[in-house]
Amino acid sequence: MVDRMLTVPEEVVLLSLDDATGRPLELPAAALSLALSGAVLMELTLRGRLDSDPDRLFVADPNPCGDALLDPVLARIAMAAEPQDSRWWMGQLAPGAPALRQALLDRLVAGGLLQVETARKFWILPDRRYRKAGDAAATRERLRAVLLAGEIPEARDSLMAGLCRATGLTALLLSEDEAREAAARIAAVAALEEMSRSLIAETRDRLTTEH
Repeated sequence: MVDRMLTVPEEVVLLSLDDATGRPLELPAAALSLALSGAVLMELTLRGRLDSDPDRLFVADPNPCGDALLDPVLARIAMAAEPQDSRWWMGQLAPGAPALRQALLDRLVAGGLLQVETARKFWILPDRRYRKAGDAAATRERLRAVLLAGEIPEARDSLMAGLCRATGLTALLLSEDEAREAAARIAAVAALEEMSRSLIAETRDRLTTEH
């Protein structure tokens, strides 16, 4: 069982799995890719490696984190010829999101938060499920406390609220009635962090374009 705080990308992956079946929930592929890309940038920000303003994302500390999934992104941003904003980087990182998601699933299985099960649908198609175990629901419980019970949000909570609002993951945290009643609270918490605002705008623009 993991004995460390989960990263933002790990929390996004856990929220994207159905609690009962362990199957991936039906989410727009582009939205989930942007959520994972944004989650990596957010985690690097929380670790003091990145900082941002409305116009650019920049490296505050180039030293590696010691995380095999985060450090290549940090190095890529550090080597960029010109500074770009967080929206631009989310778009650049999104194509690698499927591989990142699988790596995160493997890490969560190794840490004991997920248990992988492989079966067959219609006796032919592979059906891989990731059953949640241990503290896999802690993210949902923490965010519900912030959004419904008025708990004071930390930076991580604001970033996660922005991710959920942008990608439709809010429905995994709250019922329709709860989400409607807490709409102002969700918007306020998400707006506390610049990167959350960037993700919301980027996801909205890309999904609108695709449809």
